[in-house]
Amino acid sequence: MKKIVKLLLLVIFVLILISATGICLLWHDEIATLSSLKVLRHRNDSRLEGDVYEIHVKGSYYFDKFLEQGGVKNDKELISFLTSNITKGLLKMDIKESSISCSAFTAKTKEGKRLFGRNYDLSKTNSCIVYTAPEDGRYATITSVDLKFLGIDTDKGIRNFKDKLALLSATYAPLDGINSAGLSCGIFMSYQGEDKKVVATNQNTDNLDITSTTMLRLILDYAANIEEAVALVSQLDLHDSANTSYHYMIADASGRSAILEWVNGTDHTDTDGSKRKLIVTYNDLDDNIGEREAAADYQWITNFIIQPDYYEKLDERSGYDRYERLYQDLSNISGVVEDEKEAMSILANVGRRSWNNKDANTCTVHSVVYNLSDKTALWVSNENFDDKSAYFNLSFKK
Repeated sequence: MKKIVKLLLLVIFVLILISATGICLLWHDEIATLSSLKVLRHRNDSRLEGDVYEIHVKGSYYFDKFLEQGGVKNDKELISFLTSNITKGLLKMDIKESSISCSAFTAKTKEGKRLFGRNYDLSKTNSCIVYTAPEDGRYATITSVDLKFLGIDTDKGIRNFKDKLALLSATYAPLDGINSAGLSCGIFMSYQGEDKKVVATNQNTDNLDITSTTMLRLILDYAANIEEAVALVSQLDLHDSANTSYHYMIADASGRSAILEWVNGTDHTDTDGSKRKLIVTYNDLDDNIGEREAAADYQWITNFIIQPDYYEKLDERSGYDRYERLYQDLSNISGVVEDEKEAMSILANVGRRSWNNKDANTCTVHSVVYNLSDKTALWVSNENFDDKSAYFNLSFKK
């Protein structure tokens, strides 16, 4: 009887070992990714501040497969792809709809280093700084992710295994970032549509299909400079997420930058997202936008289309006051700052709670200055510009 019991225990042990080995082989990248999860800063609900996390993603996160299948046309298809590949169909992944406000600009330091600064404005949420290093011909990246997009409870943060599992889709929801080639990109709402009835861009040709945040992922993974980024985007059909519209700003280490917008007519006629065409406005080829833009080597962006005559009353558009404030601060110094901290002070000047502005959003979730020359970043949570513990220095050397 003892021999039979020992044999049964041995068989059970072997089965457990085989199962554990199978799980490790099947999900070894995912297990390693979740093991890297770290809390950088704990929440402060009195300041509308959620937790800040950091995660290092292992493997290729199936993005090559995502492109091979032709991309996706909407968030529902994206969720289906993530579920079938990341959890092998065992657990459903999720990507929530959300709006994206914000401000951004390019500048350079007195030493000639190129910077890309960005505020992410919305409401209280939890954030995650996501590192990737695919090692398959793609660039390593550092990106910022709003965990509300992944279904993480705003008031509780990451509490259990299901919440941790949601982080595995974070690579598909970046809002801004930098890659190891020194290219940076950010995404911003553009509020396109008559009388603020926002209409999403929804192109339908034979090109590869892409959603808003997955386009940013594609740019950071595969483009080393502005020319390569624009060439990539020109071959895509954009399907804006969350039933709203977006535009982008890209900058590289050479000092070139560009604003990418999808437009068809004016805001009164631009009501068919399928007819929109990509318009690229470069920092050194923007005479058509305005005298100020033509004279400036730098660029800045908020939440309205910059194309001339798009609106009847531009000063009433969302983010126009921030656009003017950014120009004022940048023009006073000709777009040249001392360092990342001075660039951060410009972001502070257009933070949600730092001045009397017209925006209804409740806070600036994060502010970041990407150094495209050094391939580093200075990241600050929730407008804590006077709190050293809220500053994080990011680099690929980690």
